[in-house]
Amino acid sequence: MSLLVAAFSLSAATRTQARLIVSAEVARPGETVTAGVLLKMPPGWHTYWRNSGDSGAPTKIDWQLPEGIKAGEIQWPVPEKLTVADLTTYVYHDEVLLMVPLTLADNVAAGTKELKARVSWLECERVCVPGNADVKASLEAGAKLKPSAEIFLFDAWKKKLPRTDSSVSVSAWWERNADGDSRPVVVEVAMKDAEDFFPYANKSFELQGATEKLPADDGKVRFRKITKKFEGDWPAQLEGIVVGKKEAGQQPAIELNVPIAATPPASAAGDFAPPTESKPLALVLVFAFIGGLILNVMPCVLPVIALKILGFVQQSKETPQQVRRLGLIYGLGVLVSFLVLAVLVIVVKEAGRVPSWGMQFQKLQFLIPMTILVLLVALNLFGVFEVTLSGRAMGAASELASRGGAAGAFFNGVLATLLATPCTAPFLGVALGFAFTQPSAVIVLTLLAVAFGLAAPYVVLSWRPDWLKFLPKPGVWMEKFKIAMGFPMLATVIWLFRLTLNHFTKSDVFWFGVFLVALAMSAWIWGEFVQRGRKRRWLGMVASVLVTGTVVALALTRAPELEWKPWSPEAVAKTRAEGRPLLVDFTADWCTTCQVNLRRSINIEPVRRKLGQMNAVTLVADFTREDEAIAEELKKFGRGGVPLVLVYPKDPNKPPIVLPDGYLTPRIVLDALDKALE
Repeated sequence: MSLLVAAFSLSAATRTQARLIVSAEVARPGETVTAGVLLKMPPGWHTYWRNSGDSGAPTKIDWQLPEGIKAGEIQWPVPEKLTVADLTTYVYHDEVLLMVPLTLADNVAAGTKELKARVSWLECERVCVPGNADVKASLEAGAKLKPSAEIFLFDAWKKKLPRTDSSVSVSAWWERNADGDSRPVVVEVAMKDAEDFFPYANKSFELQGATEKLPADDGKVRFRKITKKFEGDWPAQLEGIVVGKKEAGQQPAIELNVPIAATPPASAAGDFAPPTESKPLALVLVFAFIGGLILNVMPCVLPVIALKILGFVQQSKETPQQVRRLGLIYGLGVLVSFLVLAVLVIVVKEAGRVPSWGMQFQKLQFLIPMTILVLLVALNLFGVFEVTLSGRAMGAASELASRGGAAGAFFNGVLATLLATPCTAPFLGVALGFAFTQPSAVIVLTLLAVAFGLAAPYVVLSWRPDWLKFLPKPGVWMEKFKIAMGFPMLATVIWLFRLTLNHFTKSDVFWFGVFLVALAMSAWIWGEFVQRGRKRRWLGMVASVLVTGTVVALALTRAPELEWKPWSPEAVAKTRAEGRPLLVDFTADWCTTCQVNLRRSINIEPVRRKLGQMNAVTLVADFTREDEAIAEELKKFGRGGVPLVLVYPKDPNKPPIVLPDGYLTPRIVLDALDKALE
């Protein structure tokens, strides 16, 4: 009867017990039986799966078998996922039976066979201790198969093995191109109760422990894992197990071995992105037109509004036909500019890149000429360009800012377009986000609709001059108004100057530039008062000190900042795996709406306090310079550009809360944070 012999071995320094058992007492030549190494761990201790994860080591079995018996690979039951601090491991608690098929050769000699193995493991609690044991058991080669008394234990553990099921649809693809040695991969499985994906170990690469669950079609689940490459090419195949919900002590799992496609399938949606529903083109164009109208009252376009007010006053002396003509030319300048933008978007898209609203502000080649151009306009409004600059080209360029003829009207239309692009408005983000994913014709129509919205108020007023009766008649006030409007134009110069500096440094050089501009403004103010007499010299000095002092004070007394960390898919996945709420701000220095949202609704005391109470993480996705990963993420959420603010709930299985486009209020942000705790 004693055909099965079990031996216990306990290392002096370890607590885990190892025992070798066999599923049969007697087996016939040519048959396969199952041997198993049963590891029993004390409470709180664990050993490791075939892929130990970020630390640890898998258990090894070195066999010493008699002639005629051959061992197969270890069959690993489904492990538990253990995350401590930033480390994810795959472990077994309490006990585990590592099963190995043993095949008897057809010509194996009859009689009792002694099975021996050297088992090595790593057991961990707060400390980790390597352990090993020599285990043995007996198996008789005979004429008839006879199960052992341990057969029921084997049956129980076989239910804990991952199964293979060819009827379950599985696919995988690279989400985007590599960023250094990291690249996100998406796994989709037709298993509605799937909870996680545990990868098998590979010496050439690893899949990091954090898993992000993505939305998918009904009956399917998607997981995003970050792949880190160690050597060679990016893997072409992915192996591992997809685990489901644990019920009655059992955790179902499916083993997969699937090729990785180079690109996402056409049906792939972004992670937690709103469902992509087909919008009627007419509705998109209406949204685009309304967004263009709203752009007229955005801070970006304020300097051009000043120029147009002056233009309307000057045109009041013209004949109605001339006023209408200039209004149409202004509209033409806007339309032509938006057509150029449409062509740029199409070219970027055809080149395989992701277009976005305001993308030209990411290019130094655009920022430098734009800064010079707006500076010339500001100097023209101040009335000083003719004495500080020389050359016909400079004079002609700056003179365009205030000319009332066709050239001036067309130039103002172009300038309005250029200054409007870093701003987003309600309705505009939705329209552009949809259009940028559509064919070229839809892109052109949508941007033209925005252009019509931006130009419409001025064209309409040029055809109905009787609506402008509230404006005063031309006079001396116009010169003072020009000078006053030079200040918002100068503020635009400062803003553009800051964007330009971002391409060289992230230090406080910007504030040094602001200080220099403030000194220049102070000198001009003082000079104006000096020209009016000695009695006003002290008043000019006080005014100049106030201007300079205010700018310096703003630079030195900025509001306390949130602890922003750089955004990446890896950072999102890691935070979600930790069960912490998350606020992500997709922003850019050239996005006026973004900066207003940050200062008025996000980086304020109630929100900072709330985030601290929630133990939330704040990530910033800086789109100031071109970034393909951020552009792809914006596209997934149906946005054509920044701003985009997301609040991820602490439950990693819940989708993020997408805050409205355009300007936010503190209440919108705080309500989203409250919802993230539910």
